[in-house]
Amino acid sequence: MGYVTGISVSSARSRLCETVDISGHRNNTAISAATETNAGAFNVWRNSFAAEYLPAGKSLVHVGGVPFEFPPVLEGPDNVRCAGQFIRVPEGHYDWIHVLAASERRCEDTVGLNFVDGSVDTEPLRVSDFWAAPAWFGEVKAFESLVMHYPHHVQRGVPAVMWAQRVPVTRRAGLTGILLPRNVAVHVFALTLQRTEL
Repeated sequence: MGYVTGISVSSARSRLCETVDISGHRNNTAISAATETNAGAFNVWRNSFAAEYLPAGKSLVHVGGVPFEFPPVLEGPDNVRCAGQFIRVPEGHYDWIHVLAASERRCEDTVGLNFVDGSVDTEPLRVSDFWAAPAWFGEVKAFESLVMHYPHHVQRGVPAVMWAQRVPVTRRAGLTGILLPRNVAVHVFALTLQRTEL
């Protein structure tokens, strides 16, 4: 499945969604320009997505009807490399946490959902490989860089994929925070909460 930018394909869903500010947690650069391929450090080989194939930095994009705030591009860190960061969210009742993410390899891990009543639930976070792989976990292909950046060259014919995944919120208490996994292979570019429709 491709991606949709600009106008949402599901305005009803979009109205229930609220983007989350993760700017204070960004700690990795995974997008680079063709003239500065050495700026990226997505994995141990310092591969990165090619900026020219991705949306403009800080733009509002829609993937499958879900709005995401795309991270800054070519302005420093653009994603959260997961290392157990705790992200506070506006307290509320939500059905889904939508995640714009990529993985250094196919990853299965968990996130901790913290609620106002003190309870904590763990839910699976599954992200397919960014290296031109199929969607093993039923994600939506959000964006695809048709070339791969290496520190010293542009590798044509090797795409890199960013996925739109979602995590269920099953408890009916107010959600207050999300604990990301301690798994540096998972990179989060944006988060969006989908409120419960009352």
